[in-house]
Amino acid sequence: MAGASDKARYYLEQSVPELQELIRKQIFTKDEVSSIAKKRSDFEHKLNARGSSASDYARYAEYEMNLDALRRTRARRLGIKAASHTGQRRIFFVLDRATQKFHGDTSLWMLYLRFARKEKANKKVAQIITSMLRLHPASPELWVYAANYAWEERADITESRGYMQRGLRFCNRSKRLWSDYLKLEMLYIAKISARRQILGLNSNSPQKELIQPSEDFDKDLIKLPRATTEATGLENTAASSARSTNEESKIVSSPALAGAIPIAIFDAATKEFPEDPTLGTALFDVVTQFSELSCSKRILEHMVQYLMATTPTGAATLTCYIRQPLVGLVAASTLLPRALIDVVDRFELAMQKVDSLKGSPEEVRTREVVSQQTIKCLGTYLEFPELDSDIRAVLTAMIKNAWDHCFQLLKTRSSRSKNETIALLRILHHHGFEDLMQQGVTLALAMWPDDPQLMTINSQVGALKLHH
Repeated sequence: MAGASDKARYYLEQSVPELQELIRKQIFTKDEVSSIAKKRSDFEHKLNARGSSASDYARYAEYEMNLDALRRTRARRLGIKAASHTGQRRIFFVLDRATQKFHGDTSLWMLYLRFARKEKANKKVAQIITSMLRLHPASPELWVYAANYAWEERADITESRGYMQRGLRFCNRSKRLWSDYLKLEMLYIAKISARRQILGLNSNSPQKELIQPSEDFDKDLIKLPRATTEATGLENTAASSARSTNEESKIVSSPALAGAIPIAIFDAATKEFPEDPTLGTALFDVVTQFSELSCSKRILEHMVQYLMATTPTGAATLTCYIRQPLVGLVAASTLLPRALIDVVDRFELAMQKVDSLKGSPEEVRTREVVSQQTIKCLGTYLEFPELDSDIRAVLTAMIKNAWDHCFQLLKTRSSRSKNETIALLRILHHHGFEDLMQQGVTLALAMWPDDPQLMTINSQVGALKLHH
């Protein structure tokens, strides 16, 4: 078996032609090449000796990356055509040895992948992903990375979906994997919808007005006899149009664009996590990012119905139930007033459900979280200057109503979440509710008198008083 020095010498001899070429083309001087050879010799002896670590390989690869970047810069500045594959091949060789020796170190695999993607070595990336997933099938982050690569770089939804589904076979208890899989399917629907809109294939897209020719326009034209289908041998235009309309209606009404796949993902995820509303809330938040899609409303309704049926008194469930009518609505929307009425009704119903928990440990936390999240959701609309004054007044009243529940908890010293209370006070300060913030700070300091963040907020309240 060859010793460490023999292996190091063998690997160094492989780079001699490359170094000679660098001197011949005057990209590096002889002294610089001697320094490069010495540096490589130190690395090789360290790697081939006993006790080498993953960080040694990472430093060696980083050195070679920097060296290759310098070589390319000098060759471009001097106008010299130098082979770029040599440095790339050497870096691949170092990283390949690293992942073979330390195949359990995912950071080395990610370094290998990042460099291969940077060099646009697609075949190499595919090989690395395959080897990495074969050795780390229980790592959700790696499955997500592979799926994102297939979607972002190759635009291959089939391959990306395959990675997600294979990952869920090994990591079916990973909430992140379920969330990212749902996000992938929503991105795909958004891409298809955007493409159809650009092509004018959406059934709800405005039709172009046809210009009706007037009599004055037609009087100077020579009218030709109408060509028949038999004479031209062409298909009837009306029949062709009807067929294309039918095909379009099939695509529009397809289950994929109607949100069937995201709903199926949600159902499968909730089977893995029964009566766990936190996952349902995370999936709910994913869908709200795509509120412009027509299918998002149907998906959200399905999610809320499931959450209300399984955990009707959960804080996360009630928060989603209250937020649902406002998803996708902007301040100038004509649907906002009706949605706010729905939010008021839902908030009252949510508080009734919380009242049913009276005496249980979950009552205080549920009331606190639901009230705070409602204030946070409604407060975002107050930031829009174009908001109607009447709607602004309604939002202010709704926020004060939700604050009353938090105020009572602080007043009775029942509030248990200091961080949530501080976040709520900052939201009130941001939206100009100084009187509510002053009440809250006074009671919060009575519960947590030594907290520096509350002291800072209290000083802001004092500054506001002096200003007024």
